[in-house]
Amino acid sequence: MAEQPRDIRHGSPDDTQGQDERTVKRLCLGVGLTGLLLPVVLPIGNSLFMHRAVWLVSISASYYTGMRNFFVGGMCAMGVFLVCYRYDRREDRLSSVAGLLAVLVALFPTLPPSFAGRRPTHFQQVTGVFHEVFATALFMVLAYFCLRLFRDAPRTDRRRRRRALVYLLCGGALVAGIALIAVFAVLHLSWGLPLTAMYAGESLGVISFGVAWLVRSEALEDAATALRRVGGRMAMAASGGAPSAPPG
Repeated sequence: MAEQPRDIRHGSPDDTQGQDERTVKRLCLGVGLTGLLLPVVLPIGNSLFMHRAVWLVSISASYYTGMRNFFVGGMCAMGVFLVCYRYDRREDRLSSVAGLLAVLVALFPTLPPSFAGRRPTHFQQVTGVFHEVFATALFMVLAYFCLRLFRDAPRTDRRRRRRALVYLLCGGALVAGIALIAVFAVLHLSWGLPLTAMYAGESLGVISFGVAWLVRSEALEDAATALRRVGGRMAMAASGGAPSAPPG
């Protein structure tokens, strides 16, 4: 009988010994770091290129700046991580869909913003519509991961319940980001800040799913465990003792 995959989302540290589990963790870490870095690195890079503080209309507007390659590369990298991610059949299928959507978001640029200095062509208008559709679908799939798939496991101890709460908060923040963009777009609202509602909503959503996937990777827990081990060895060395041999 084939070995069933182990649930690293809510498992114990002993569940990370196999190569498959390590690969899953690394892919989740890749998705998480990409989501956390994009909304932060892009405005910093754009400000450096333009020699002044810059907040674009949206994250996707970076396609028309000196940070184009970073934006496209980041979205494509996220897409590859998601397509390669494997856990169970449901997550395999949805992560592949999300990965394809991430690549399409990169390849179908948004409408050129006003600073681009030219009116959008008919082709750009068409690709802009596709971009919005793909981006909305990507956010919805990633929200489903946070609100349902990552939380679809027994919550039998404090750590599992804590993770489930983090996923719920991340999914709620992602949905709130989508709602913020939709409300301001439909009602043609503006809050008079350099940071637009679209950029704020996109950043909230991207950072939220980045946090969820980072938690899913268990990278923070693994790092904390490693630090505790190092601290224990240093304390033992400072006291002049030696670690006790394992029983048996």
